[in-house]
Amino acid sequence: MTDSEIAAGIELAKKYDVATVCVKPYSIPQAVKQLASTDVKVCPVIGFPHGNSTTEVKIFEATGAVEAGGVEIDMVINIGKVMSGEWAYVYDEIRMVNNAVTSKGAILKVIYENDYLSPSQIVELCKICSDVGVAFIKTSTGYGFVKQANGMYNYKGATLPHLALMRKHAKDSVQIKAAGGVRTLDDLLRVRALGISRIGATATEAIVEEARKRGIGDNPTTVTVPEFPKDAVTSGGY
Repeated sequence: MTDSEIAAGIELAKKYDVATVCVKPYSIPQAVKQLASTDVKVCPVIGFPHGNSTTEVKIFEATGAVEAGGVEIDMVINIGKVMSGEWAYVYDEIRMVNNAVTSKGAILKVIYENDYLSPSQIVELCKICSDVGVAFIKTSTGYGFVKQANGMYNYKGATLPHLALMRKHAKDSVQIKAAGGVRTLDDLLRVRALGISRIGATATEAIVEEARKRGIGDNPTTVTVPEFPKDAVTSGGY
């Protein structure tokens, strides 16, 4: 993305008063400046999108991101270590980065990249993140493309089964962010009904405008959650 595209995205976030704007580390000063006097927080990503940096580099990057004005830090796990079952490494990395972030007054979101992971690996990550006490766990980066049988690449992002699994196995104190796959208001309402508190979406404008059309705004209101697709929470995605 160019700086002008990032600026346009930040303006959109201001317009709709979203929780945070996720930005690349070098864009933190730009976001801090544009979001001054708003309630929208700056959320830099680190180890993004593949999570392959060493723990020391992630700590350095996270510390710098907070010092530059980041309030919420999104870190990608070391996916290879998770898939290899090296849980001590995974635990220590999450713990050390979380300590680095929280010691400076920010919070950490841990990105799993669920497309690559088995249900048992997702469950183990939920246990680790709960034990460490991170603020959020997050489904995806949006770049976790998996090679298909036909040679093409695709990704699912936040699926209802994965979100239900994460909510079941993470402590109540750990919030969950669904990222990727939430493209409509109905998608958002289904996700929220599972106990998911944060949504990451590029379709922000379309979702919020549709909510307004349905009378959903700043004041609490009762809404009807659209019916879940058959077996969606147990056997498939949206």
